[in-house]
Amino acid sequence: MRAATLTRPAIGEDQLHLWLVATPRPDATHSRLDLTELDEAERTRTASFIRPSDGATYATAHIALRRLLGAYLHQPPAQVAFVREPCPGCGATHGRPAVAADGPPLHFSLSHSHGMVLIAVAARTVGADVERLPRAATVEVCTPALHPKERAELQQTPEEARPAAFGQLWTRKEAFLKGIGTGLSRSPAADYLGADPARRPTGWTIADVPAGPRHHAAVALTGPAPTTATVRLLGAPALLPGATVDLATPGRPLPTR
Repeated sequence: MRAATLTRPAIGEDQLHLWLVATPRPDATHSRLDLTELDEAERTRTASFIRPSDGATYATAHIALRRLLGAYLHQPPAQVAFVREPCPGCGATHGRPAVAADGPPLHFSLSHSHGMVLIAVAARTVGADVERLPRAATVEVCTPALHPKERAELQQTPEEARPAAFGQLWTRKEAFLKGIGTGLSRSPAADYLGADPARRPTGWTIADVPAGPRHHAAVALTGPAPTTATVRLLGAPALLPGATVDLATPGRPLPTR
């Protein structure tokens, strides 16, 4: 596997960049996406989805990831190489995905759900999650698995507002679990990620990310709050053949303190 060069990534040591890619009709652009930048496993995975829209969202997410990381690492998207970090539980190499680089660290986290993609990039370990607004039935089934204080908060939330409250809570939880590298192999009841920031896990900066009216999103960054955190939109044209990603795209500040 080819490691990235020693060129310093195009991101500051105390910055957090979040990229949203909205694909409300991914099937409309699927045939125009440049799949040649994906590796064989990614192309196979794209073709394996039963619903074409799911395959299109997956392809969009991974093309966006490669183009963004390629821009940060100053190399062609197809040459960005990935590895798996050691699993925190057993030590085997099936943990958090990482860039195969020998130089200064560049960390990322990728999430996609029903036409929305979220990519977090930082010089520190980061986890990100985006989810579609859950149905009331989903909230009812999943709430018993939460931390006791989270369950209590949801029970005190008006019924009509409960899906939104659960959705935001769940994205915080998944972002944190992705950040520590365990994913949902760690019990969702083990850590509090509810509405009170003071009770959340120490040593992490956890923030909600605005992702439109139909989705919730969150990010978890190890260490103190970054000096700057921005949310940028990556338009669908940036994913078409011959297009490039502009890392100077203006973004919205994300409060993290």
